[in-house]
Amino acid sequence: MIEIKTSSLSDGEFNRGVFATRDIQKGELLHEAPVIAYPNDQHQHIEKTLLADYAFEYGKNHSAILLGYGMLFNHSYEPNTDYEINFSNHTFDFYAFTNIKKGEELLINYNGDVDDNDPLWFNQD
Repeated sequence: MIEIKTSSLSDGEFNRGVFATRDIQKGELLHEAPVIAYPNDQHQHIEKTLLADYAFEYGKNHSAILLGYGMLFNHSYEPNTDYEINFSNHTFDFYAFTNIKKGEELLINYNGDVDDNDPLWFNQD
């Protein structure tokens, strides 16, 4: 259903993104990314690494590194994908927010809410 390919939206060293391998219907579960959670007071150590740009908030007192394809979804203020934190399974569950065509890149809003248009943390002064 999904695969990793070169993305024109990413300008990092690897230029990767998540893409649909078939048409996907709105609401369909796309991926369950397992979580490695850590207390927020340990984030200062993560900040010294490249992983700081990929960490997600995981509840009030924790952050998380996502496994699987979880950290490879690129950003859009008009996302076609959304996610929910599944604390009981310790996963981030990614769903189609819109109908998605085969070959389309799957995009999330890095602000955590599909309607949040605030500037991203790495674009702020």
